[in-house]
Amino acid sequence: MDISLFQVGLLMVTGFLAGIINTLAGGGSNLTLPALMVMGMPAEVANATNRVGVLLQNLVGVRGFKKHGKLETDDTVPILIPSIIGGLLGAAAAAYAPSIWIKPLLLGTMLAMALVMLIRPSVVAPEPGMPCRKVKNTPASWWGLGLAGFYGGFVQAGVGFVLLVALAGTLRYDLVRANALKMLCTLVFTLASVILFAAEGLILWLPGLILALGTMFGAHIAVKMAIKAKPETLKWFLFIMTLCGCIAAMLSD
Repeated sequence: MDISLFQVGLLMVTGFLAGIINTLAGGGSNLTLPALMVMGMPAEVANATNRVGVLLQNLVGVRGFKKHGKLETDDTVPILIPSIIGGLLGAAAAAYAPSIWIKPLLLGTMLAMALVMLIRPSVVAPEPGMPCRKVKNTPASWWGLGLAGFYGGFVQAGVGFVLLVALAGTLRYDLVRANALKMLCTLVFTLASVILFAAEGLILWLPGLILALGTMFGAHIAVKMAIKAKPETLKWFLFIMTLCGCIAAMLSD
């Protein structure tokens, strides 16, 4: 497809902002999906093309958190397995399900996350120094991570919130380490989604890669912000982004 200079700028700017938002909290796709659809893409094509930016953004974020020693690796495989299974199932569902299902699922998830943060904020912000749990000793984490993977494979927008609840709520990781693991999980099941969407011919690679340039730079900046930010600051940023996700879901076409 032909892309104008304005569209290149739109994708770069929204990608940059989404990279920051996704790294620190979640919901950045609420910016990038409308930007892609403004270019004339059908919802299912925009949903698939958006994954290119998400994939490369998370690659940059994971490398950044690992460099700063904030990526836990001793329980990585058990965390990834349910996320991958859920992501594959979600991507398969998204490739064949009607696009009208996306908005109700997005809105319902954002409202649920907002209620969780309002009623029980400790779910996503464990007390400092609290020991982390292992997946093998926490059956609830399998369901949480699997559902997060399915949601991410199906919709992507707002999956960071769901993963943070699973990682911080069930396994009790602090927000910085939960964000690092969130990006690793998203990286893996987004790779699976990209492969499936590419096989279905749903990805437009040129706008996807332009978007990715912005998301990668945003993720690079946001990792440094996450390392330096106070836990309370991250918690409030997460709450505000959750509310923004609710509003975006309600206003989306």
